[in-house]
Amino acid sequence: MTMKAALITGTSRPLGLGFAVARQLAELDHHVFLTARDVSRAELLAARLRRENHQATALRLDLTDAASMVEAADQVAQRVGHLDVLVNNASDAVDFTVLSALDADLDAVRSALDVDVLGPWRLVQTLLPLLTAAPAARIVNVSSISAQQIATGLDLGASLRAPAHSFAKHALDVLTTVLARALKDTPILVNAVDPGETATHPERGDEQDARPAADSARGVVRAATLDGNGPTGRLFRDPWPLT
Repeated sequence: MTMKAALITGTSRPLGLGFAVARQLAELDHHVFLTARDVSRAELLAARLRRENHQATALRLDLTDAASMVEAADQVAQRVGHLDVLVNNASDAVDFTVLSALDADLDAVRSALDVDVLGPWRLVQTLLPLLTAAPAARIVNVSSISAQQIATGLDLGASLRAPAHSFAKHALDVLTTVLARALKDTPILVNAVDPGETATHPERGDEQDARPAADSARGVVRAATLDGNGPTGRLFRDPWPLT
């Protein structure tokens, strides 16, 4: 039986959601490809998984660099020849302290769109031959409750908290539905998951009520391992579904 393969973007931090997702998929017998702009950081985490007897490979991947995506795709093709799971987890720096669209730094908005929307979009295009080579691939886009300020008018205590982050994640949710429609005649399912508030930055001191990354990762892994009757083009958040 051919081992399943999963590529997760943004896996450079031991406490990060990306690494928690990678570990859980590795425990489900996936060869996991941990990717980051700084491959040395991803390699430290991949080595940790290998010490736990999992199949793990670190790759350089920068969502603003098309050439790095092609190189990563080539590496996956050479090693396994297919891709069962793509988790678009990487995200740009969050502008938490900005509370209004009128105060948004538009350079930050542009950067967030590049990393959170255009990067995943191009990555799906680049990896599509590998995704279609798998029997039934899954694409999971990691969203954020911040996007619901735009989609549903959710009140997070500001006219628009973290506008760059929120706008980009809203656009990523829209991209999810667009990709799902484009792939509707294939076995590939595309969904977005808002993992909820997750404790990944203890140095900030503002995550006392957030849950561990391992808990938040379960919803992402659930979407990454849906069976053939699973939904597509949906946004999920604990408790499922949100929309």
